Amino acid sequence: MVSDPNQPGGTEGPEDPGRPEDARQPPTHGEVRDEVAREILRIYEESYGAGAANAETLVGDNWVIVVLDGLELLPNEKFLVESGHQDTVMQVRTRYQHAIRSSFSAAIERATGRSVVGFASTTSLEEPRFMAEVFRLE
Repeated sequence: MVSDPNQPGGTEGPEDPGRPEDARQPPTHGEVRDEVAREILRIYEESYGAGAANAETLVGDNWVIVVLDGLELLPNEKFLVESGHQDTVMQVRTRYQHAIRSSFSAAIERATGRSVVGFASTTSLEEPRFMAEVFRLE
C-alpha cells in the first residue's frame, strides 16, 4: 500500500504493478490522424451501408477535418441525383450527419483525448463526390 497523508487512514490503495518503462506514450500526430480516418470511415459505412473510397484527416491545434473522398451513393440516392434532385439527397445526408454527430464526436474524442465542442458537415454530389466533416476541439 502507498501512504497518502491527505486520505483518512493514510492509504490510497495498492501500488501500481506496472513497470514505468511499459507506460504508453501519447499517440503521435500520425497515429491520431490514421485512427480518426479509420473510425470515421467505419462509422460512415456502418451507418449508410455504403462507404467512400478513402478518408483523409487533417489534425490542427483546435480542429479535425475529415474528407471522405470517392463517396458512394445508395441506389435511391443515385436515382434522385440522376432525376435532378441533388438538393433532396444533400438535405437528407446533412440531417443524418447531424443526427449521428455523437458517434463521430466520440471517435474524435477517443483519438485526440479532447472534447468536441462544434461540428459541421457538407456534401458535394458533383463528381468527384466527397463529404467533409469538421470538428472543433475544446
